[in-house]
Amino acid sequence: MPQRTLSKTVRPSAFRLRAVAIAAVAAGTGAATLLGAGAAAADPAPLGTTSVTTSAVADQAKAQTKAAAAVKKAAAAKAASWVHPVSRYTLSASFGLGGSMWSHKHSGQDFAVPTGTSVLAAHAGTVVKAGPIGAGDGPAYGNAVVIRHANNTYSQYAHLSKINVRVGQSVGTGERIALSGNTGNSSGPHLHFEIRTSPNYGTAVNPVAFLRTVGVTL
Repeated sequence: MPQRTLSKTVRPSAFRLRAVAIAAVAAGTGAATLLGAGAAAADPAPLGTTSVTTSAVADQAKAQTKAAAAVKKAAAAKAASWVHPVSRYTLSASFGLGGSMWSHKHSGQDFAVPTGTSVLAAHAGTVVKAGPIGAGDGPAYGNAVVIRHANNTYSQYAHLSKINVRVGQSVGTGERIALSGNTGNSSGPHLHFEIRTSPNYGTAVNPVAFLRTVGVTL
């Protein structure tokens, strides 16, 4: 009598099935994580961000260039201009006036100001005279300064209480060069101002008329 072979189906235990399921889920999660990381790494920066940054840098550079040009233009304009030798004043003795105060006619324009008022360079130039006794032009001027400008034009400042510049020094338009005073042949605190064609006494021209030609009205 032949023997009957019995087939037996082996069923996995519930524990084993559960372990397999957990492993599958974990594997899927890892793959998804890796794929996500890869996608993030490969994703380039938005084009819009780069464009905005480049535009901002270009605008900033343009603004800086424009500002530098404006400063340069203002400096050039100031160097080319003339200004009043004192900011606040009362006009007193004028050019060409005669009288017992002077051995000859008055050679400049007087600005009545308190002693210690800032005296400004009427125009950019180089100091060619500075000191007492009119800086070589005579004791009547007291302490004085003479500045050489372009086109053989000179300006003189006299009766000063203090001198703040030295011979050979370059000065800018509107720079303080001295303090006004009452030194020399003076009837009261004031600034004596001359425009000359040389650095020396005897070459003065009408300073009011000259300043008018360069845009300064007294």
